[in-house]
Amino acid sequence: MDTIPIIMNRLARVEGVNMTRLSKVRIYKATQFQPRQPLCYDQGVIIVGQGTKQVFIGDKSYEYNPDNYLVLPVPLPAECETRATPESPLLSLILDLDIPLIKDLISQIPEPPLNQSSGIKTQGLFLAKATLEIKDTTFRLLQALESPLEAKVMGPSIFRELMFRIVCGENGAALSELSMKNTKISRVDKALKQIHGNYDRPMDVNELACLVHMSPSAFHRAFKEVTASSPIQYIKKIRLDKARDLLTAQGLRVNEAATRVGYESPNQFSREFKRYFGASPMSFIPVQT
Repeated sequence: MDTIPIIMNRLARVEGVNMTRLSKVRIYKATQFQPRQPLCYDQGVIIVGQGTKQVFIGDKSYEYNPDNYLVLPVPLPAECETRATPESPLLSLILDLDIPLIKDLISQIPEPPLNQSSGIKTQGLFLAKATLEIKDTTFRLLQALESPLEAKVMGPSIFRELMFRIVCGENGAALSELSMKNTKISRVDKALKQIHGNYDRPMDVNELACLVHMSPSAFHRAFKEVTASSPIQYIKKIRLDKARDLLTAQGLRVNEAATRVGYESPNQFSREFKRYFGASPMSFIPVQT
């Protein structure tokens, strides 16, 4: 009998990220243990079918596995450890956050899930229990993705159902707040979009605060509460993560990568890169054969 990991494994033809017949849905596969290392998570939801990942952000760690799923209302630099083997690979479903869809869902819920988690601060990352309803909907979505016709006709409605269950699920308040204007997390998200779109340019934190109509001190507090980093630390991590991609995917020279992500000094870039990743930029450039 097919199970969630069996179907995920069929859909994941290669190591890493696999596209599916729905643009907002992907399957991730890892077959080797990966020690703790920096990683920039995109905004979205990750539902694990098999295996375990541990995420470290700030002074906290989060473990997600088939019993719970990970929700990222905002993109976050973190550190991650993957537990997988060739015989038992890590398999997970990655869902993009469709903000217009979330807004539409919330508009139809009599009592949106605000403040469900009393006493828990707004965070850019949280875990929630993978209920039977979540697992059942995930299973049906995966089944639909195997068929071109079912993916086209039924896929969007099952995706919508799954997002509904996530919004109404444990700690779903953050997604409700993300879709509303002038909440703490929606303001930070607006600033993050500015950062991700302009990381290669000089960036002034006071201008970011002004962009989201907050005082610099209030913006700094809100930003750190959501991302577990100061604005300056966050910008640095995003620049270094983008530089690693340029080095590994495009084989750029170190000086070129440094300039592309907004560093004026290649030496400073190399120092900060090695401090963050534990290895020099040169070690990430593929060897030419």
